[in-house]
Parts: sequence; C-alpha cells; structure tokens
Amino acid sequence: IPKDFFKKLQKCLSKRGSRDNISVSDSEEKRDSIGVKRLSDARDEYTQIKPYAGMPKEVLVLYSSKARYRVPREILFWLTVCCTLALVAVTIAVIALSPKCLSWWQASPVYQIYPRSFKDSDGDGVGDLKGIKEKLDHFEYLNIKSIWISPFYRSPMKDFGYDVEDFRDIDPLFGTMKDFEELLATMHSKGLRLIMDFIPNHTSDRHRWFNLSRTRDPHYEDYYVWTDCKPDGPKPNNWVSIFGNSSWTYDEVRGQCYLHQFLKEQPDLNFRNPDVINEMIDIIHFWLDKGVDGFRMDAVKHMLEAPHMRDEPQVDPNKPPELVTTEWDLHSDYTTSQVGLHDILREFRAQMDIYSQEPGRYRFMVIESYDYEEVYKTMMYYGTKLEKEGDFPFNFYLLDLPQNTSGAWAKHLVHLWMGNMPKGKWPNWVVGNHDRTRISSSAGQLYVRAINMLLLTLPGTATTYYGEEIGMENINVTSASRDPQRSPLQWNANMNAGFNDKTNLTWLPLHPDYETVNVEAQMKDDGSVLAQYRFLNTLRQSELPLNRGWFCYVHTDANVFSYIRELDGLKRAFLIVVNFGKESVVTDLSSVRELPDELKVLMSTNKVNDGKVFPKSRIQTEVGEGLVIQYSTNTRFNPNHPEECYISEKACYLETIGILYKCQ
Repeated sequence: IPKDFFKKLQKCLSKRGSRDNISVSDSEEKRDSIGVKRLSDARDEYTQIKPYAGMPKEVLVLYSSKARYRVPREILFWLTVCCTLALVAVTIAVIALSPKCLSWWQASPVYQIYPRSFKDSDGDGVGDLKGIKEKLDHFEYLNIKSIWISPFYRSPMKDFGYDVEDFRDIDPLFGTMKDFEELLATMHSKGLRLIMDFIPNHTSDRHRWFNLSRTRDPHYEDYYVWTDCKPDGPKPNNWVSIFGNSSWTYDEVRGQCYLHQFLKEQPDLNFRNPDVINEMIDIIHFWLDKGVDGFRMDAVKHMLEAPHMRDEPQVDPNKPPELVTTEWDLHSDYTTSQVGLHDILREFRAQMDIYSQEPGRYRFMVIESYDYEEVYKTMMYYGTKLEKEGDFPFNFYLLDLPQNTSGAWAKHLVHLWMGNMPKGKWPNWVVGNHDRTRISSSAGQLYVRAINMLLLTLPGTATTYYGEEIGMENINVTSASRDPQRSPLQWNANMNAGFNDKTNLTWLPLHPDYETVNVEAQMKDDGSVLAQYRFLNTLRQSELPLNRGWFCYVHTDANVFSYIRELDGLKRAFLIVVNFGKESVVTDLSSVRELPDELKVLMSTNKVNDGKVFPKSRIQTEVGEGLVIQYSTNTRFNPNHPEECYISEKACYLETIGILYKCQ
C-alpha cells in the first residue's frame, strides 16, 4: 500500500462524510467509531491483490495507473492505430493498382431481338413488348445481360420501324408506353440491360417535322435537305439511295426535291441545322430519363452530305450515267463520312456521359457503319484519347466468313479488326443481323457450332442475333429479299413453334425444322447448339483469360485457325483450335514450347471428344469442329511473341491472394 494511502483515504472519507451530513464537529466518539469502521473496511478492501468487479472509481484509477495495466493498454491502442493505417494504405494501394472492372457491355454478349419475331403475346401474329417480357428467363438461362431491341417506335412500317413517325411513342403493333416501362422495370429487376435502336439520319415522311418543313414553317423549313428541281426534269445530281435509283424525290407541296439515302418515305434530316441536333439530343434525354441503358446509333455515316452537292465520282468512269442506279456504282465521297460527323456523335456521347455519372448506370453507345474495306473509317468511331465517341463500332467483318470457309480466311477477318483497332480499345464481333443471311444458312449447319465457339472465345463483346443460339436457318421467302432471316423464333414443337400460342397466325412462315430445332428441345440435350452456346458463354464470363486476357495467334493453315487466351500470373490458360476447312486434319503444335506436351479437351463441338487427351504434335479436328483446351503452365506465350498478341488493358493475377493488378 502506498505511503500516502491513508491520507488520501481520510480526505476522501471526509468529503463523503460531508455528503452524508457527517461533520468533523460532531462528537468525537461518533467520529472515531465511524472512522475506525471505515478505515477497517477500506483496509480490507485495498488489500485485494487484483482489481475486482464493482470497485470504487478511486481504486480503479489507482490500478489503471500502474505499469502492468498502463503499458498493455497503450500497446493495444497504438497497434490499433497502426493496423488501421496499414489497412487504409493497403486499400488505397489495391484500388490504385487494380485494373478497371469490366462494364456490363463488356462482360456479356449483346443479344439482338427483332421484336416482330421474338414472341407474340396477343395472338395477332406479330411479336411485341409483352412477349419479350414473357421470355426474359431465356436470357437468364443463357447468362446474357445485354439486350438490344430493334426499333419499336411509332412507324408506318415502310422499312419495318426504321422509318420513324414519332421518336417519343411506341407503335401500337408492339404495345404501349406502359408496356415498355413495365418491360424495362422487369429487365432491371433481373439485372438485364436494354439497348435501343436510335435512328438519327432520317424520319418517316409522315413525321410532324417533315410535314411542317414541306409547308415551309419558319422553324422547320431547313430540318431536311431540300434543293431546287423540276417534277419532270433531271435530278439535282447523280446521288443514289441504298435501295437503288435516285436519292432525290420531288415534293409537290413544297415544289422542291428532298434527299433520302434510303426509301423515298425516309427523308434525310439536315444535321447542318443546329436545331436538328438539339432535337435529337432531346430525344436521347427522353429515353435516358426513362432508364434506357444504351443506344445503337443506326446508319451514322449518312448523317451529313457535302453542301456543294456535286456528282459523286463513278466507280466505272465509262459507264453511261443513266445506268448508274446502285450505291456500288459510285464512290460515295460526298454522301458518307463527311467532316463534322464525329463532332455530332461526340456531342451525343457527352450527353450520355452525364447520365453515366449515376453509380452503376453506365450508358452504352455502339455505332453502326458499314465501311467495308475502308476499315480505318470504322476505327474512327472509337474516338480519340482526348474525346470519347462510341464504346465500339460494330465489327461486321465476320459476316464474310462464309465466303471462304478456311482457317486462313478466318484469321484474316479477325486480324482485319485486331490489327487496325486503336491501342487499348475493346473489340467486338458480329456474325448475323436482321439484314444478313443467317450464318447457319450461308456457312452451313456444319460450321454453326464452330462459329459460335469463335464468337465466344475471341476477345471483346460478342453480338448474337436471335435464333443463332439454336442454329436457326433462313426460311424460303422469295417476295422479300430481307425477310428470310426474320422468321419467328422457334421456342418449342407446339403450334407456331410457341411463338404464338393463341391463334394460328405468324407474320412470316415458320421454318419447317422447328419441331426439332427449338429452344425447349435443345435445353434437354446437353450436346445441342444451345447447350454448347450456354457453356461457352458461362465459361467466358467465369474465366479471366477469356474475358480480359491476352489473345495470341498460334497457328493458321488452310483448315485450322488456332489461338491462345492467357493472363499474366495465372497458370491456367486456354488453347482454341477451330477447323473451318473442308477436311479432317491433324495439327502439329510441337514447335510451340509454351504449351505442355499433352493437352486435354475441355469442350469439343463434337461432344464425343470432350475430355480427350492429345499430344500437342497431333491435335485432330473434324470439319467444322472446334476445341477448347484448358492447360496449366508457368510459361506465358505473349512475352515471347509480342507481334502475335493483343490485349485491351493489361492486367496481372496475383495467385497468392487471388487479385488482379495493373502491370507493365
């Protein structure tokens, strides 16, 4: 007990005595008896060796100041401070070193719905928005998150919805605005994203703007491209429409000709008028306010024309002018990709970026422009390092795969994009759409599975046209050149293939193979086109080498196209071998020292070969067969072959703690 203990105790007791109305002036006998008793109690209390529950504050303070208690407490305090600071530092370092997460449009394929043909809910023979809502489970089954729906604006349907009468309304054929809002809300509740078609180049000739422009309303007079001409005289120049013949039509109301690069019922807007640009921005805002997740910008290269309106140069200068009737007869130097086009698209992008500031709601922009051999023009839609434009322009080069089914041709088409794409940009791949023959019809059923494998194992975002996941083919429709690839989706073997289960109506005939080629039947067959599509898509999204790793060419010949997908720091990698040729072949990869001597097939498009083991010197594939081979190695392919490899954003994997980090 400390020497001054009793003095402190007496002082304490005297204060307590005052509170209890016990005065020092009380009788000495009472004071002594109370003091002796309390002193005795205090001595008994303070002879405790360790602190105890319920001790007085004074005792607690006494003990807490002792080294044996003070030092551990201070050590714990500073350890807590140090650990907190270390945790903050590690968190900052992880954030700083981590590569950017893949956005929703990068993580999933984009699935194109042609709304007329997806699902009919009301029995009129035409698909609609409610029908799409009924079938959203299909996308959950396929693990698809991004859905692009072709136009459903109010329209006279001269071009199946690409002639828009009202950009802010739904055509009654497809439903109502309430149907759209319910579809969008249901999609979002399921984690799905909706991409709309946006058609800036033209409107319908029944649009309010056009009717006001043809009557020379002061505000709308220059909303379209007008020029002087006579009803029975020559056209203003030799420009021709995409659908053939002159792109000029005389309007009797206005007494001038208007430009239409598509149908005469689709007059071109005048984007040299700032009011037109502002109108289209307002429409973008309208749909983004509704909650739409992105836009496909349709036919953008046609948005501006040369103001001088001179004749286009002819491809064949010796061809008589009166025989120049198709777009292929002219070089289109004055009607496509004009100066100022990208400024407009960047303004659209800037407006969408405002909405992208909402957490978790990035707004996606994809651009459609068929530039054919002028691939450098397509690449400009990616934007620049300083100014964003599209997240990517559609890559249509794989649509030409059926022209020459061979390994060398497949690599050529892939490299046409990868070799010209700006560094750090994100690639994409398209093998079918509403304007092109289905790949199963153009390439043949023999190659459908291999093409789906190519689509889902190349780097970047795949786009799947409805029905490709089950290998649907064109129907035989001779009266309409673009309709064979638009037949109703084959859901089951029931009436109307499950497309319309209320009446015996379909807007186009069904393919006669629907009883065997349909979603329901293929869901029950683990070797079907649908099952393999689903497996490959799930594999792509779950495996880092496939969704964001290196892409490296390994081998190409007349039959086989082969490539590697790998990630630095991760032992697991994938070898893809696809036979696009006309014969069964054995591929020798013994010269590729980065590959192990034996390779096991994870998946083959010919299911009997799943799990088969090949020596790397003898990898056998049948015609139209594709192999996904998973292997493990400590040696990466890309450092030794940089000229054969591509990656959008380099990242490395730290296997010890299982994280990605930026690396050089």
